[in-house]
Amino acid sequence: MGLIHIELFATLDLVGQSPGGPQEDPVGFPFGGWQAPLLDETTGAQVTAAYQGTDALLLGRRTYDIFAAYWPHQEGGEDNEIATLFNRVPKYVASRGRPDLSWRGSRVLGPDLASAVREVRDRHEHVKVVGSLNLVQTLLREKLFDRIDLWVHPIVLGVGKKVFDGGAVPTNVTLLEPPVANLKGTVYLRYGLADGTPGTGDMTASDRHG
Repeated sequence: MGLIHIELFATLDLVGQSPGGPQEDPVGFPFGGWQAPLLDETTGAQVTAAYQGTDALLLGRRTYDIFAAYWPHQEGGEDNEIATLFNRVPKYVASRGRPDLSWRGSRVLGPDLASAVREVRDRHEHVKVVGSLNLVQTLLREKLFDRIDLWVHPIVLGVGKKVFDGGAVPTNVTLLEPPVANLKGTVYLRYGLADGTPGTGDMTASDRHG
C-alpha cells in the first residue's frame, strides 16, 4: 500500500482558496493569487522536493481543469521539472461530471470516492493531492491520507474557503521534521497521520505542578 500526500498552501487563518491566481475562482473571492507575492526560492525548492517520487496525482475537478490547461505547455520552461513529472504520471480526477480527459494519463474516479481512492493508494507508492479543497475535505473526513505538507503564509484574509472547513474529524498527526520558515515568513510544516484521536486534560494548578 502506498502513501497519500496532501499538499496545501494556506494563509495564517487557514484559507486555502485560489492561492495561484484570480482565474482559479474568478467569482466571489477577491484575493485570488494571494500566494504569488510571498513566493521565494526557499519555498520553490521545498515544493519541488515535496513532489520527488510522485507516481500519481489525485485532483478535484476544478484543480484538474486548471492544471490540464497549464502544465502540458510548460515543459522546457522555468517549471520544466514539475511539468515533466505532472505530464508523465497518471492523473485521477474526483468529479461528478464528465471532465475533458485529454491531458495524457487522466481518468475519472468511480462514484464511490472512498473506495476509488483506496484503490489508487494500493496501485501507487506516492500519490499527491494538490489544492482540491473539496476533495481534501473528503480525505480528511475518511482519514484517507498519510501525509500533509502545509505551507502557512503570513497573511490573514478573513474570507475564503478554509483548509479544515467542515471536513475534518478528530485526528492525531505527528510532526515529521522541524518546521522551516523562509525570509518572507512562510512556515513549512510536514505532518503524518498518527493513531488515535486527540486527548484532553485539565490545566489546573494542581495538574501543572504535580
